[in-house]
Amino acid sequence: EVQLVQSGAELRNPGASVKVSCKALGYIFTSYYIDWVRQAPGQGLEWMGRIDPENNGTKYARNFQDRVTFAADTSTNTAYVELTSLRIEDTAVYYCGTRGKSGDYWGQGTQVTVSV
Repeated sequence: EVQLVQSGAELRNPGASVKVSCKALGYIFTSYYIDWVRQAPGQGLEWMGRIDPENNGTKYARNFQDRVTFAADTSTNTAYVELTSLRIEDTAVYYCGTRGKSGDYWGQGTQVTVSV
């Protein structure tokens, strides 16, 4: 069974950084891309980009390419997203997802709250 298990909620001050993890279970980690999206309160889903765990190739959405870094550790089957210079408006639920042969799979989401 494919599962994506994300790290727990985070609280940060503006200007800080946060790193969210996404552990892949039940499939070969290098077989599929990992996408990252977020949903701010009252907003729709916003695609942040993706990483290919096979070669660490990345693609960043234009809005995030200056402050976001994706990584994938094949020794632990875990993907990461790091967001720097956090702003209040980065408060959102962050999700990792993958599209396998049997369909789309998503992590449970990680709440990141940026507050003074």
